[in-house]
Amino acid sequence: MTDNGGKRFFVDGHVHIGRASQGEPIKISAAPTLTVMGVIEHAAQAKGIDMIGLVDAVTPPVMRDLRLLMDKGVLHPVPDGGLSFAGKVTLLLGAEVEIGGPLGGAAHFGAFVPDFEALESFAQWLGARQTNPNLSSQRALRTTATALAAKVNELGGVVIVNHAFTPHKGLYGNCVVHMADMLPPSLVAAVELGLSADTDMADRVSELASMTFVTNSDAHSLPKIAREYHIVRLQEPSFQAYRRALLRQGRERIEANVGLWPALGKYYLSACQDCGQPWDKGAESCMACGSKRLTMGVWNRLQAVADLAVSQSPSYRPPYRHQTPLEFVPGLGPAKRRSLLNAFHTEMNILNDVPVDDLTRVVGEKLALQIDLARTGAAPLIAGGAGRYGKVAGVNLPDATPVLSPSGAT
Repeated sequence: MTDNGGKRFFVDGHVHIGRASQGEPIKISAAPTLTVMGVIEHAAQAKGIDMIGLVDAVTPPVMRDLRLLMDKGVLHPVPDGGLSFAGKVTLLLGAEVEIGGPLGGAAHFGAFVPDFEALESFAQWLGARQTNPNLSSQRALRTTATALAAKVNELGGVVIVNHAFTPHKGLYGNCVVHMADMLPPSLVAAVELGLSADTDMADRVSELASMTFVTNSDAHSLPKIAREYHIVRLQEPSFQAYRRALLRQGRERIEANVGLWPALGKYYLSACQDCGQPWDKGAESCMACGSKRLTMGVWNRLQAVADLAVSQSPSYRPPYRHQTPLEFVPGLGPAKRRSLLNAFHTEMNILNDVPVDDLTRVVGEKLALQIDLARTGAAPLIAGGAGRYGKVAGVNLPDATPVLSPSGAT
């Protein structure tokens, strides 16, 4: 689909690698099926994602795998940056880097560079500052977020603040109230909202008015790829074209961010880390189990960092489309999902383009309507917290779990 701004591409800019081809662990908490080729094939064949941000490309075992795939002709360098798989998927080469906060805590940053040569240079710089550069998301020592961003920009790359509001490794959720307390905003290309936040929430922080927002999956398994994603209009699927979209230069642009209703995220409401029940405001312990271990929710943290009572989005801000992945739809099991994929090829087609009547012919009227409610964000939700996902209403959960309208918060 094209217009005068270019062609439509689906982008998931935050995907991890669980294992390298020789079995080395990369992201310890990620599934071993998340190999380079596993990610590429799943993105192309099941998800319909056109561009993948590979946030562990900088680790030496993954660099070895990428180089081998280039030598075999499986991956081809794109003239304007990135690596192409058969013209179907473009890999953006990068890292997720952890930096300690000025007052404690730590934040994750996505750092992407144009090509393999820049990746090798970045790996050399970063490896000298990490205890184990073979692993994903390692803390960079003896450096700062400013120095990291300066190095990436020197290499012609871009820096993204990853899952900015989450209680674990989020810049606003874990470290600071103002971005400038950690690094100059001028060095940042975009802010990733994370699974428990959306544009309406983030635009209550006035200093983010100049920032491009993106939504990504932070996938730790193949099925989680594209649970959140963004849609871009580019002349071609290359790093430089994508960089221009992030920086809002020229005709290329972010057309929409597509993500979960925040209540479906694992950290939406403050909740007990032990039993998962919502934490009463002002309570010193969990009213359900007595635990004193609180995980701060994104919604609750936002009240501390936001300086606007009502969201104010700048005119350039693209729409945020709330959409529920197929795996969240009650009653839609693996067999029915396979039937849909056999009929319509990719999840992107099913979630964005397939009419309800066509869905009905494959899974029946009831499931087709449930899918349509989920993909348009109209289904009521049961809120998540403390590392437990929310649910689309209708599943068997404790009565104490708050049920929200899609637009509301408790």
